[in-house]
Amino acid sequence: MMSQTDGLEEKVGRLRGILEDMSPGVLVAFSGGADSALLAYEGAAAMGDSCVAVTADTPTLPRAELQAAVDFARTHGIRHEIVATREMRNPRFVANDAYRCFYCKQSLFETMMRLAEEKGLPWVLYGAIADDVGDWRPGMKAAKEAGARAPLLEAGFRKDDVRQRSRDLALGTWDKPASACLSSRFPAGRPITLQDLSKVEKAETVLHELGFRQCRVRLMDDAARIEVEDCDLSRIVEQGVRDEICGALRRLGFRFVTLDLDGFRSGSLNPLNTEKRHGIRR
Repeated sequence: MMSQTDGLEEKVGRLRGILEDMSPGVLVAFSGGADSALLAYEGAAAMGDSCVAVTADTPTLPRAELQAAVDFARTHGIRHEIVATREMRNPRFVANDAYRCFYCKQSLFETMMRLAEEKGLPWVLYGAIADDVGDWRPGMKAAKEAGARAPLLEAGFRKDDVRQRSRDLALGTWDKPASACLSSRFPAGRPITLQDLSKVEKAETVLHELGFRQCRVRLMDDAARIEVEDCDLSRIVEQGVRDEICGALRRLGFRFVTLDLDGFRSGSLNPLNTEKRHGIRR
């Protein structure tokens, strides 16, 4: 019986058992993040080329993340393919209501399921973990409806387990900062456009090049709302750093450049996460 207090060794054993039962093969939705990277690695270790990692090439995926996925698969000998998804053609996704993630993942898993069928692979996997349960994750509903499975979640992996297991395997993703598609930088109700996606990606590239590993640039009307980790708050307001950031982001078209004093937190524009952060109860 699975318990969240089980050790990593037990969870790894369960994961291996789950994967070994998935013959003749699996397709792994591989974003390049720490969770899906570990799943792709473990899948390839269990079944070789019968595990196919597939990355969706979409305007919501930063180019650096796409290249990181390609490099990871090549480094570890994982069979890897890139496919285009078409969520930008879906007006419900572009409208960006509270279920935007559902529409995006619905498009993703439709593509993945079709590709898996073409390849004769009975299983489509994705990298959800136990920490994702209870958060606002409409994409998990889309995955469930499509029939996709989450072996890391089934085995009881939490984020700490993913990082420790990845470190044990010498995977470069073991300490990779959390990432999310660029559409998560848009507040609900602001339409998703290619121009704004590009602007956010370029703005975050500015921050990455200045050494801020974990950061977000959220779109707020004509302003950029920057989030960095608490340990970086004092550095980002240093005069030289601040001037460079403000100049670069204004050249990208932002009228105002602001700093969120709450610091970085994943999904901060999700209503549920905002309320949890500030102790608001309904």
